[in-house]
Amino acid sequence: MKLGDFLYQVGTTFGVGDDKSLGSPVARLMRAAPAEIGHLVPGGYLVVGSPGKGQLALCPWVSVFDPDETTTATRGMYLVYLLAEDRKTFVLSLNQGVTEITKALGAQEARKRLTAEAAAIRDALPADTKAELSPTIDLGGRSGLPRSYEAGNLLAITYEIAALPDELTLRADLTRMISLYQEALAVREEVRQTTRDTIVTVIEQPPATTTALLLHFAPKDDGEYLQTINARKLRKSRSHETLVARYGQHLRAQNIEVGTNVHPRDLVVVKNGTHWLTEAKIIRRGNATSAVREALGQLATYAFCLYPPDAQPHKLALFSEPIGDVYTRLLEHHGIAAVWPTDEDWSGSPTATAAGLT
Repeated sequence: MKLGDFLYQVGTTFGVGDDKSLGSPVARLMRAAPAEIGHLVPGGYLVVGSPGKGQLALCPWVSVFDPDETTTATRGMYLVYLLAEDRKTFVLSLNQGVTEITKALGAQEARKRLTAEAAAIRDALPADTKAELSPTIDLGGRSGLPRSYEAGNLLAITYEIAALPDELTLRADLTRMISLYQEALAVREEVRQTTRDTIVTVIEQPPATTTALLLHFAPKDDGEYLQTINARKLRKSRSHETLVARYGQHLRAQNIEVGTNVHPRDLVVVKNGTHWLTEAKIIRRGNATSAVREALGQLATYAFCLYPPDAQPHKLALFSEPIGDVYTRLLEHHGIAAVWPTDEDWSGSPTATAAGLT
């Protein structure tokens, strides 16, 4: 289906007529967005359409998620088509998840933080990437989620449904915004490292203690990546799920226990009774610094919060490519083993190699 036809059909029929149920043809069309317009985004991205839950949404949406960042609109950064309350405009917005931060901080404080975070990232973006894009969006006058979407907007393009651009323009805009999405993800991490308390990441709190683990290895689907990227290039894939799946399968082939079902941990690895808390990180734009710092911080935090003092796990950082000798030694200094894929197999730090995890 053409993107313009999809937007026009949703914009002109959503909530119109007697059938305002979640089973209406337009609601079904929105849920079918992956099949209808999913071919317009690069392989590995997720397309999800939502007409609402329980009842029709004030601002129904179709989102594009980078699985390395998020697979849900409740957290993280994502790209989204938002239909305004008056059904006259569609907004293509680079936006931020609002649900979890709102649960944690309340709506007013969450919107304040989202607005500040959006402004910080936007200001740090190169001028050419944000030219002619709007820093604000207007979805209507009602309170609730639409106001939070407005606060979370980084940059956007607004379309009049009665005068949509031609198909080539719509697709070019989508391609541009996907590129901006990736640039903004990298810039956000730079801002996080240089500006205290500006970038706020809220996740649902994990349990304070753990019990005996029943491991289950079921990484999220990465089939589209495997169809489009040959084996030699796979290690350069940005897909977090591909990285986790590939390494987990490598370990399972050696009869090592692997689990992906122990939230919020990426992987739990058990070999010969030794428990390895594992965090996977994608290296963006060839910059290992951010990935190493994030892995170090998250592993330390999870070990402290999720395990009792007398039962601390071993720690393992999984990277999408080599991190260099200095960072390998840095992690080893902090008691963290490291592994990464090579063209032929897997390599890693001395501790990882000695433990048989490469």
